Amino acid sequence: MLLNTYEQNGRLFNMNFIEKAGAELSGYRGELVLVEGDVADSAGRRKPPVSVIEQAVVLAGTDKIQMLSGLVHELAELEHFFSAYAADLANGVTPLFFVVNAAKEMKVTLNGVTADIIPLPEGLVWAELSDLLGLEKSDFKGQSSGEKIATVYDSLKSYRSGFNEVVWADALSCITAAKRETRGAL
Repeated sequence: MLLNTYEQNGRLFNMNFIEKAGAELSGYRGELVLVEGDVADSAGRRKPPVSVIEQAVVLAGTDKIQMLSGLVHELAELEHFFSAYAADLANGVTPLFFVVNAAKEMKVTLNGVTADIIPLPEGLVWAELSDLLGLEKSDFKGQSSGEKIATVYDSLKSYRSGFNEVVWADALSCITAAKRETRGAL
């Protein structure tokens, strides 16, 4: 399975789970590495990643990503996604990214991949994705974590954003100074 290969290659970080989500499908929640950390020692261990897609929600088959959503802090970070993961996307997949510093909703295309961008200075990807698709807690009742991702995927198949297409170079200028507040123990 593709997600197991990602795990072995160190492309998954702060993993919540990888779980069966249907026939030859696996669901993943956690972080997806965009830029690996430097090699830390002679044994080849790496420092933490430089850049990740946080709160990633991924549904993958044996060799292709069927659905992907997640959060990045800066729009420019997505360039790493388009170069590292474009070949792994199934035909017709439109990743949906929540971006902290995006100024507006938009559709961008790079390396043959079209993605939807939604500003999200605050909030959680799973909650925002569920709201966007009109899914409620009752839609997930009795499902395993992997099955919940498959439910989101089924709803996302009929979702059409209607966002304006923006050329990548122009998209990079459609940003704000927004930063996410870090919360937690002090």
